[in-house]
Amino acid sequence: MKTAVLPLVAMMSVITLSGCDGDDGSNGQDGSNGINGQSSLLLASELLTGHAQCPFGGQQIETGLDVNGNGILDIDEIDSSQTQIMCHEQQGALSAELVGRYQSGIFGQSAAEIVDYHTQSRLVFVVNAHSGQVDALDISVLSTEGDITVMTADDIAATNLNNLTKVFSIDVATDAEITGLGNVNSISIYDDLLAVAVERADELGNATQGNGVIAFYRLSAAGEASYIKAVTVGALPDNLVFSHDGALVIVANEGEPNSDYSVDPQGSIAVITIADNSPADSATIIDFNDFDAGGTRHDEMSDLIKLNGPGASVSQDLEPEYIAVSLDNKYAYVSLQENNAIAVINLTDNTVEQINTLGLKHYGDVGNEIDASDKDDAINIQTYEGVYGMYQPDTIASYQWNEQTFVVSANEGDARDYDGFSEEARAEDLLLDANHPQVAAAQDKTQLGRLKVTTTMGDDDGDGDMDRIVSYGARSFSIWTHDGQLVFDSGSQFERITAAILADNFNNHNEESKGDSRSDDKGPEPEALAIGQIAGKQYAFIGLERTSGFMIYDISNPFDVRFVDYVVNRDFDIEFEIDGSDISGQPELAGDLGPEGMKFVSPENSPNGLPLLIVGNEVSGTTSVYQLSFAQ
Repeated sequence: MKTAVLPLVAMMSVITLSGCDGDDGSNGQDGSNGINGQSSLLLASELLTGHAQCPFGGQQIETGLDVNGNGILDIDEIDSSQTQIMCHEQQGALSAELVGRYQSGIFGQSAAEIVDYHTQSRLVFVVNAHSGQVDALDISVLSTEGDITVMTADDIAATNLNNLTKVFSIDVATDAEITGLGNVNSISIYDDLLAVAVERADELGNATQGNGVIAFYRLSAAGEASYIKAVTVGALPDNLVFSHDGALVIVANEGEPNSDYSVDPQGSIAVITIADNSPADSATIIDFNDFDAGGTRHDEMSDLIKLNGPGASVSQDLEPEYIAVSLDNKYAYVSLQENNAIAVINLTDNTVEQINTLGLKHYGDVGNEIDASDKDDAINIQTYEGVYGMYQPDTIASYQWNEQTFVVSANEGDARDYDGFSEEARAEDLLLDANHPQVAAAQDKTQLGRLKVTTTMGDDDGDGDMDRIVSYGARSFSIWTHDGQLVFDSGSQFERITAAILADNFNNHNEESKGDSRSDDKGPEPEALAIGQIAGKQYAFIGLERTSGFMIYDISNPFDVRFVDYVVNRDFDIEFEIDGSDISGQPELAGDLGPEGMKFVSPENSPNGLPLLIVGNEVSGTTSVYQLSFAQ
């Protein structure tokens, strides 16, 4: 800490009084010498990057009287009531620098999905669906402590960086000794507790239709994981989070059907209480049975909530995907992706408060333009009257503005496409109303003909032809109120920004580099999402699953959202193709493909005192760590 002592200087002005001319009087007697005054001193100390109040550094100004006259402001002379802290002002836009990366060497097998961070051990935990385990990666090498030299993206091509180490893996199936356990789907960490969501087969052998479990582990300061217990929840636990105070674990049980749609479990929410830092032995299950036909709340279901599973009740059709918890821990917001809705769960009494339909996004409106074809050999972002997108968020998060909760959503989109039932078609396959404005464009592969759409929405008058063309996802991120009112949507920005930066490589695939190969589907396909506060501002990081990379937006004011940057670590010139386990070309040189999960790490918890963004990339099997700072 650098210090400087600066004396305060007092200026005194002497005013001479003048009177009438006259005889000078006799000199008076000299007075006694006065007591010398005490000097005031300033002590200016530099605050290093990572300071709790000044994440990017600043100055602390302390003042006091030099009582002992030594010209130094001693500790006992400081007037703490006058201490001031001045943080460095933002001098540029927030930027992201790749500082850490781990390559699993496994491509297209979901070797890196959901990620979380354990502060004490400086380990990143990564869901490895390929192995059915959780991998632990050491990022302590990114610390500013000691004399460790770390290879970064400045030393080597960022797409080849591999400076992090896997230290161990957690095998839940072995630890829990429970039959039928399948893939790990999600993880969450609070203090020294790690919670792991694991799917389970049913008694008929259907791989994910049994009631899954949440496995709990105790993490030591070194990150060693000790198994505690497994708590049974609903079918296919797909996401879980701790409440902000660590008192609850909330689980989204998706309840997907099996391939032939002969078994379709109910979707549900599970709540597990944490008392004295230990999980309860059982979970409270919150179902949607009251919304079924004949149920007490069935009339609350909007026609814009997509319900189309063959023979399915409402509670079977609703598929909880992802969870965000309000800052006061009173509510959980649960994305129902396939249904184009968000459920609001009251955590005080464990009830479903409401189900908010998200409505449709009209691609005929200026600002909502899309490129709808992968066969046009061009960047062709335009409006289409009568064509809509369902928002269908995957990842969601929440934050507060003016003491009100807002929900942020990554609007990926998803279709029901099973052997036993599929709603998916191309726009050219639809029977459109003769007066629909896109009758001709829907038969043109270079315009709307290739656009993937649902066959179960759009016939508004029930006459057998489609009055609206309805597609999957909104190619954007949005901000919603507690009651489901839309206050912001990024419109066509993702496609326009990636087109401007990547040119012909925009709307690319994550399993090959063909350029503009996903415009007919869901475009850049925003899926991963994290939010974090840096220097008093809220930022959203939105991962683009297909094109890859992530967007950064300043969402501090949900009514005045601003684009900050698009960051992508991908070499689009590398030729490769991934088709399951069939791999050709050099995907290991292509960089990070398919961001699936993100974790924001605040400066006070970061190993180097700067905020971090950790990204799990599903297709490339890589985990990337970005350091966030303001450009000077």
